[in-house]
Amino acid sequence: MVLQEPAGAPSPLTAAGGVGDAAAEVQLSRLRWAVLLLFSSYSLCNAFQWIQYGSINNVFTRFYGVSAFAIDWLSMSYMLIYIPLLFPVAWLLDKRGLRLIALAGSALNAMGAWVKLGSLKPHLFPVTVLGQVICGLAQVFILGMPSRIASVWFGSQEVSTACSIAVFGNQLGIAVGFLVPPVLIPNVEDVEKLAYHISIMFFMTAGVASALFILVIIVFKEKPPNPPSRAQALIQSRPAAEYSYVQSILRLLRNANFLLLMVTYGLNVGCFYALSTLLNRMVIHHYPGEEVNAGRIGLTIILSGMAGALISGIWLDKTKTYKQTTLVVYIMSLVGMIVYTFTLSLDHLWVVFVTAGLLGFFMTGYLPLGFEFAAELTYPESEGTSSGLLNVSAQIFGIALTISQGQIMDRFGTKAGNLLLCSVLFLGTIMTAFIKADLRRQQANLENEQTVLN
Repeated sequence: MVLQEPAGAPSPLTAAGGVGDAAAEVQLSRLRWAVLLLFSSYSLCNAFQWIQYGSINNVFTRFYGVSAFAIDWLSMSYMLIYIPLLFPVAWLLDKRGLRLIALAGSALNAMGAWVKLGSLKPHLFPVTVLGQVICGLAQVFILGMPSRIASVWFGSQEVSTACSIAVFGNQLGIAVGFLVPPVLIPNVEDVEKLAYHISIMFFMTAGVASALFILVIIVFKEKPPNPPSRAQALIQSRPAAEYSYVQSILRLLRNANFLLLMVTYGLNVGCFYALSTLLNRMVIHHYPGEEVNAGRIGLTIILSGMAGALISGIWLDKTKTYKQTTLVVYIMSLVGMIVYTFTLSLDHLWVVFVTAGLLGFFMTGYLPLGFEFAAELTYPESEGTSSGLLNVSAQIFGIALTISQGQIMDRFGTKAGNLLLCSVLFLGTIMTAFIKADLRRQQANLENEQTVLN
């Protein structure tokens, strides 16, 4: 079940007088792809449940008899829940490992899906809120995992690609969340028929989530038999007594480059959250009755972004140009947002599809770049902690920007709301330029490779 890493040689720890046994031999496990695919799948299911209300905001508004802002909060609840629970879950990840976190995330995701089945009457909106809150809890056990899974299971020449695929699953879930609800739930007047169509979506989601939870129990392992890279071997060789979670947090918060990245990541992803949550309202405002096409535009944003994320991951594995790639993608996200802002109201829906695809390619493609850049800047700190802090920043900015853009759209129109996002992305671009490329993980791999060769 193991393959020798191409750069393989005696363990760097052995050569350096470290652990000094065969257990530290750098090898790749074939199971890594199954673990990655399984994680991506239940992350997909959770992301679908995040956006399934927002993609047909107007339909759920009428079914439950609540305001559009109340439906927006079903999406924002994910962001709000994440903020206070990041640190306990990140601590649990460091203390108990990947398997427990995977079990908790997939179990909560399935539980939330089943709770939503109890909300198929207009007066049961609080039940659907409860189900969404449980799914939001699951997200806390999911969002910070991609870079950790990539580092623990994948070799140094494929770690960025693996992280991109892990993020890819979450984005695919959002894409399905834009595509499927408008198709399954037509905007009909009859409340009973509407409840029937909603029940189909909820039953399908609960069934898939439950199947994935069972697969996690059977397939998902804590870690491979051997470390997949020299950098990971060094981390695994460190005595547990040497690690302090609180000290790790403090070190991260004293890392100026990481702090800059944390803010810029939050600004970019916060814009993406706001855009995704409010997309249905924006499109329906300019193109009344186009609920299905609004979902398709969201699908276009995500699918093009998934391509961008995958290309970015492969590019990073080949070139290791973290700073340059991150800056270029950030600049192009700004350009895409500007173009989208000024073409949304041209009364040509095909133009919106094109500009939304351009925006998504870079804005969504930025997500794995942030995780991997953070892992480089903060090595040997836990990837779960660094990516968790990035996600907290994204949730905070996501809530602030979703509320702000929604209020501006209501008062001044969609263009004014989108110009707010343009301004935020411009600020993030300037700040990204000041991040120094202190690639500590790459340095650790190079130093240990030199140790082996000597």
